[in-house]
Amino acid sequence: MMPSDPLDTAEGRLATGLAVVPLAVSAGLALLTGETSWDYRLAVLGLSALAAGWTLWMVTLHPAWMANGKAAGLYIAGLVAFVAALGLLSPWFAGFFAFTGYVHSWHLLRGRWRIAGVAATAAAAVTGYFGGLPGPDPAIISSYVLVIVAIVVLVVLVSRFGDMTADQSVRRKKMVDQLAEANAKLEETMRENAGLQAQLLLQAREAGAADERQRMAREIHDTLAQGLAGIITQVQAAARAKDDPVEWRRHLDNAARLARDSLAEARRSVRAVGPAELESARLPEALAEVVKRWEGIHGVRTEFATTGRARPLHPEVEVTLLRVAQEALANVGKHAGAARVGVTVSYMDDVVTLDVRDDGAGFIPGTHSGGFGMTSMRQRVTGLAGSLEIESEPGGGTAVSATVPAQEAR
Repeated sequence: MMPSDPLDTAEGRLATGLAVVPLAVSAGLALLTGETSWDYRLAVLGLSALAAGWTLWMVTLHPAWMANGKAAGLYIAGLVAFVAALGLLSPWFAGFFAFTGYVHSWHLLRGRWRIAGVAATAAAAVTGYFGGLPGPDPAIISSYVLVIVAIVVLVVLVSRFGDMTADQSVRRKKMVDQLAEANAKLEETMRENAGLQAQLLLQAREAGAADERQRMAREIHDTLAQGLAGIITQVQAAARAKDDPVEWRRHLDNAARLARDSLAEARRSVRAVGPAELESARLPEALAEVVKRWEGIHGVRTEFATTGRARPLHPEVEVTLLRVAQEALANVGKHAGAARVGVTVSYMDDVVTLDVRDDGAGFIPGTHSGGFGMTSMRQRVTGLAGSLEIESEPGGGTAVSATVPAQEAR
């Protein structure tokens, strides 16, 4: 839903933050992992400073300009140009700073121009990933186009999801206002309780909104974000295997399947429906299917085992353990470089435990925040009065263990 009024000062500062933070992260990673020449470092720092200044001047210092369609279009065009230029210097900018282009395109442009802005940003980001425009090879061109289309579809879907949430918030606010009016009519006879009623109403609204935001954030991360990362990985692998038609086709098929699965899961999340894997199977069968699919995509030897007496658990328990397994496996695929992975679900009298172990690179606990994925896992597990433990050391692999009460299905 497009705001009817121009961005005020606070919103302009938030918009600047959404640009500067990803930009700073991208620049830092580019300087740490990129070339060490002074020309490269000066190019990264100079273009990053210009990009930050562009957003500061156009959005923060002149927020009223964004109510003008031409000015907003000019700003987005400049932002896309910076995404393309910085992405060619380092793929970190295409991965993180491009997020600013998607968000600002959707919220500052109107009508179909929003999709045009998202598509332009996606094209600039993918060009950075590919190191430039695709050559004449049809396989590379098709991979290039497929990634752009997948990104646009996922960004539009997530944005529509956000619009639906905003509409729901407006409706909730109207309902709250109606209830406030009804309470006002009772003030003469219930003056001593008026303050308490208002306080309870505000707390209920804030708690409901916070719970819904957390649920949506977890579902978006566990479906769309993981799916998008998998699609990019498979398309990059397809580009590298362009001389091997069998491998090229296998990676593209994997990317297409991930896109379909992500779209289906996103639709289920919008309707607040549980994961498809648990729709017709219990937890052990669903985990086995997830492990088998992950092994096929990543080519890493993966073993799954069940101990104890398997029994139907409360749907929320099974969904939590399935999502933890998916996130842990996604982290292994992105970071561990493992040769073997083991997944075990253990049924005990009063608790059920999920263990995901790998023999990959590992890390020093406490030196990595884990990002939203780790936060999502902890929120899910602690929300069921459970515990999440992570053990790792450099070169010694990583073990993720989630323990929750074994509340059986009714």
